[in-house]
This record gives sequence, structure tokens and C-alpha cells, in this order.
Amino acid sequence: MTSTPPFLGRTLCAMITPFTSSGAPDLDGAQRLADHLVTEGCDGLVLSGTTGESPTTTDAEKRSLITAVREAVGSRATLVAGVGTPDTAHTVTLAREAEQAGADALLLVAPYYSRPPQDAIEAYVRETADAAGLPVVLYDIPVRTGVRVEPDTLLRLAEHPRVVAVKDCSNDFLAAQKVMARTDLAYYAGCDEHNLALRAVGGAGCVSTVAPSAVRSVLDAFDHGDTAEAIRLQHRLTPLIEAMTASGHPGTVTAKALLPTLGLPAGPVRPPLRPADPRTTAALRETYDRLTAEAGSPPARR
Repeated sequence: MTSTPPFLGRTLCAMITPFTSSGAPDLDGAQRLADHLVTEGCDGLVLSGTTGESPTTTDAEKRSLITAVREAVGSRATLVAGVGTPDTAHTVTLAREAEQAGADALLLVAPYYSRPPQDAIEAYVRETADAAGLPVVLYDIPVRTGVRVEPDTLLRLAEHPRVVAVKDCSNDFLAAQKVMARTDLAYYAGCDEHNLALRAVGGAGCVSTVAPSAVRSVLDAFDHGDTAEAIRLQHRLTPLIEAMTASGHPGTVTAKALLPTLGLPAGPVRPPLRPADPRTTAALRETYDRLTAEAGSPPARR
């Protein structure tokens, strides 16, 4: 099985960026949420990724978020900072600022919208990795970027000493196995429905957006050799995964709808995103309560 880099961990959470009712960053809320997620079993937190609304947060807000969360979690969890943009120079700036603010690693998405060819993507990754002293997690999510980080590109980039991992949202399971078999890249499932499956073929863990303790229990069971229990627990999670991803809303929207019903900070989404309607929110909470009831835990307060 692929070894997990000790500085990243196994169960990571793609954290939202909490805002106040006026739309400003809620750094106190971010600290409370980060502390909760780590207490619930997260080894690391991914900040300013897709779920963290990175396209609509400023550079200064991204820096402040890293600083605040680092203060809250200390050394209890690793922090992976999203820095990818369509502009290499901007990405390099964000990478350096994330390092200065206290991040442990960088999350680097392929340049979106412009859809550069593979040699340009490779150059973008190498320039960013060379510019900062932090390990790089490549984020392959073509449904959002419009371009793949192709397996052959990943094989070449794996030779760079600071390119250490992949957050895989490619939905190409064969390609993931091909790269894992030929490199030391640590593969993290970026889609919760793949958490167990990727772990079973050598994945390092997952970057999840649903209940951290429930996700961790799946991987714990598998790692302890109880495959049947791991399957049962993954199946138990499926309705919540579906509710978070199949409602027609981005995961950011559904996460920010669910969290306040659990007494956790969230706040509004930033335009052009729009909040979930009350019916979607109620359905999310009902599904979450069923999950906690089946796990034998008391439901969170409303």
C-alpha cells in the first residue's frame, strides 16, 4: 500500500470558509470549525479549495484564514492551502504567501478556463513547486477546470521532489491505479464515494466534505482488516454523500446549508453561488440525523 506522507495524514477535510452575515470572513468561526473538525478525527484541513470558495476570496483573506486556522489547531493537524489559479504568476505569489502564513503543503489545481496543453500544465506546476519550499498536492478535477492532468504528465511531475500527492477527482480509476503503480505519489480520494475503493488499491486516504468521524471509521475498519465492516460503513454513508453532491448544488452550498443546523459556523455563500433552499436544507439534516442514529450517536442540536 502507498505510504502516507506523515505531514499530510490520512483523513483530510475540505473546509468551508465561514463568512459573517454581511459576507466578511468569519475568522473566529473558522477557528471554531477547524477545532471541531480536528476533534472529530481530521488529520488535516484543506483551506481555500473548491469547498472553501477560493475563486471568490481575496489573497488577503486566504492568508488570514491560514493564520487563523493554524492558531486554532496548532500542530494537531496539517494545513493544505489551495493556491491554484489560471495565472502562473498569481499562483506563485499565493504559494509563497501560504508558506509564510503557516501552511504545511499546497493544493495546486490545473489552470482553469484557459485549458492549457499538458506541457504548459507541467511547466505551471514545476514553476510553482520551485517557487515555494512546501510539498505540492496536485488537484485533478477536470469537471471544473476543463482540462485533465493526464497520467503521463503526473508520471513526469512525480519526479519533482516537492510534488508528493494527488487529490483525485478525475473519475478515472484506471488512470489513478496506473500512476500509483509507477510512482510514490500519495493518492487521496477527492470524491467521497471513492474513499474506500481508492484506499483498497493503495490510496493514501481522502479529502472529504462529509461527516469526518464517519469517514474516518470507514478507513479505520479497512486498515484494521475488517473489510466487511468497512463496506457496511461506506454504504451507511452513501445517502449523505448523495445528498451533499446530487442535489443540483455545489458541495460548498450543501455544506454551508448543513453546518448551521449542527450548531457550527458557516454563513452565506458568495455570489454567484446561491444558498440552498429550505427544502434541501431540511433533507440534508434529515439524512445526517439518520446517519448519526445508525451510528449510535445522539443527533447534533438543531
